[in-house]
Parts: sequence; structure tokens; C-alpha cells
Amino acid sequence: MTVVSTGPVADLVAGLGDAVVTDSATMIAYTRDQSLLSPSGRPLAVVRARSTEHVVTALKTAHQYGIPVVTRGAGTGLAGGANAIDGCIVLSTEKLNRILAIDEQSRIATVEPGVINGDLAAAAAERGLWYVPDPGSRAVSTIGGNLATNAGGACCAKYGVTGDHVARIKAVLADGRIIHTGAATRKNVAGLNLTQLLVGSEGTLAVIVEATMRLRRTPTHTATVVAAFSDPVRAVDAVMAIQAVADPSLVELMDRTTIAAVNDMTHMGLDETAGALLLIQCDGDAAAAEAQRSADACRASGATELYSSTDPAEGDALMQARRVALTALERRGSTLLDDVAVPVPRLPHMLDAIARIADRHHLLIGTFGHAADGNLHPTIVFDPADPDATERAHQAFDEMVTRCLALGGSITGEHGVGDLKRPYLEPMLGSVETSLMAGIKAAFDPTGILNPGRAI
Repeated sequence: MTVVSTGPVADLVAGLGDAVVTDSATMIAYTRDQSLLSPSGRPLAVVRARSTEHVVTALKTAHQYGIPVVTRGAGTGLAGGANAIDGCIVLSTEKLNRILAIDEQSRIATVEPGVINGDLAAAAAERGLWYVPDPGSRAVSTIGGNLATNAGGACCAKYGVTGDHVARIKAVLADGRIIHTGAATRKNVAGLNLTQLLVGSEGTLAVIVEATMRLRRTPTHTATVVAAFSDPVRAVDAVMAIQAVADPSLVELMDRTTIAAVNDMTHMGLDETAGALLLIQCDGDAAAAEAQRSADACRASGATELYSSTDPAEGDALMQARRVALTALERRGSTLLDDVAVPVPRLPHMLDAIARIADRHHLLIGTFGHAADGNLHPTIVFDPADPDATERAHQAFDEMVTRCLALGGSITGEHGVGDLKRPYLEPMLGSVETSLMAGIKAAFDPTGILNPGRAI
């Protein structure tokens, strides 16, 4: 560790000891998330907090010296929201990873922000309970990061995003003051909803140090349907037909490019001639009946191939095709994963635009996503060492987001704004609305040190 006698680093070391990292080789692992097109800087120091007191000390020091603070969880973000800024303190919450309590009667779990999503899900499952939010990175992403971006996932159409499962939050403001928001009760309308302001704020308002998350009973049954279609239009017709007769927990879509990539990786025998594949899962006591109605809707919408199963293990194996979609595309090159959401009836227009953009810029773009809520992840595969390919990736990304806005969509359904999507925020929301958000930011963080230039 570099020894500094005076200044902010010296104060951090004096107050936090070996929780402070200043070694360049170690800090490099904390400088960026998974967004290849987002810039990152060189931090002044990394603080690997092990307690709320560590967070308070770090923020008080940063506030005293006017130093930016970038809070970081597992670094699995996809919008550059946790990338270091030159001269900042990166405040890592990875070591704040305790499950503090699980209340089976109230069906809530209180955790620190560094708890891995899948670890909470496993601990809940041991008690016959279910932690629902699964952003697809369940094995590696943290609850704090999920809260910071209001992460979504496959089950959102039925069960909502992360913010729909949070009861209360303990957080530290930029000047070191501790706040508590929300309540463990099922109903709470006292005052403004500060909890939901913190959820999705991407570390710009406060640093979350504890959260109480709601749990559900584990579904009694599941049933899965896989349907292939000649083109995405028929697949989306099926999605809307399904929603008229059933309430599936998830409806996932993969386009032809993604199907081919998954097949190449897994040898699952998926139909590579299909223009689109739907993976549908229903849960609860009526799972089998809902799956049958979903299969009938797919058949009526022109499905070329159908397969159904009520066996949970077999259903999980079928869903594996969707879970590995990004990994399969990554085998073909570096990826830039987009996150756009449009009204479900406009999905065919968005999918058509993505295909045209891929052709125009001579890029491989595989698209998969959550068809039941209109949230797509067009994934650009390119060579970042090739300046021309990188420029074409930039242009394609911009055109996809612009087309999404033209279709009445959102620039992000679940990954957050971060640095990557910030230029599109005002065009989507409006200048008055963004100025209101700036005012809220100023109320929480008057000196503007928390993740400046990000999210809002």
C-alpha cells in the first residue's frame, strides 16, 4: 500500500486501515463494469467496506474534501454506472455480504448490499420461500447492485422488478448521515416514498448498506412450453394471444441469430430455421392448464414446432437455452448488450429495425429478451480492437435506442442509465422532468459527489 502522510488518502487509511487500497494493480479490477463503450478513469483509492461504519467514514472523508464517490457492487452492470472517475473513491460493498435475518412468518429477508442474489434465493429456498427477482446474473450480481439499477429479469411481467420486492432500506447520505426508509409492514403510506427514490438511483442519492426484501411462497408446480415460429411477427402474435388466456411467469424470446449461437454452444438441437423461439413457463396450482392454453395460443398463431413439459427438471433444462444466450453470443466476439423496452404490440417493429440496423452496419446482432413485457436485449458482436467495427457498433447502438424512442419505448427496461444511456435521458423524459430529478439529487447530495454525471 502506498503510504501518504497528509490528505484524503491519509485520512482514509487512518480511519479504515487495510480496507483502503491504493495499489494500482489491485485497483484496476475496480475501475469498470461490463459496458465496453463506457469510459472509465483512475481512482484515488478503493475502499472495500466491511461495515456501515466504514461507509460512513469513507463518505465523511469524501464530503470533507469534495471527492467523487462511485459505489460498486460486483461490477456486473451493463451501462457504465459503476465505472471509476478520475480522482474518485471507489466504494466497494462486496464485503458487506451477510444475510442478517430471514423472518419466515413475515416473509422478509434483511441483507447487506454485497449479498449475491443467488445466495439469498438459496437461503430462502431452504425455508420453503422464494426470492423472486432474477436478473439473469443471479449467480454473480448483488442485491445492492440490483437495487441500484432496479434490476429486472425474466419474471417481471408477472412479479415485477426488484423495486417491487423491497420493504425498507438503510442508507448513508453523502455527508455520512444514516437514513432509514420504508417499513416491514405490508402497507405503508407515511410520507414520501423515499425507498423507491433510492431504488434505481444508481448510487447518485445515497449508499445502500442494508435492505429488507420481500419473499414469496415457492410455487407448487411449474410447466414449460417451447414454441418455434417462422418469423418474429408470429411469435409476438402468440405472446399477445397467450396473455389473453394465461398469466405465465415468463415468456422469453430468441431470434434466429441467438438460436444459432446457443445451438453451436450447447448442441441442444434447436430449430435453426426458425425465425424466433418462445420459451414459456407457468407456475402455481394451475400451471399445467395455463401451459396448455399457452401452447394452444402458440399453435393458433402459427407455431411450426411445439414442446411441453410439466417436469420441473426438464423445464429448467429447456430454460437453459435462454440463460446461456449472452454467453453463446460472447463466444463469437466482444459484445455490447443493449436494453430497450417497447409496448408488446410494437415488438415486431423493433425486431425488424434491429435486423435492418445489423445489415446496414454489417454487424452480427443477436436479440433475446423478455417478450411478455416488451424488454429486448439486442446484443452487438464486434471487435473492440478494430476502430471501424467499434464505430459501427456505436452507430448501431444509437440507432436502436433512437428507434425504440420513436416506438414509444424506454431507453432501459432493467439495466439502468449509467453513463451509456445518459445522452438519451432528456430526449425520453423531457427537460422539465430531468430538472426535477436534478433537484432531488441536490436535496440528497448537495455537493454532488455521489456518482456525478451518471443516471440522472
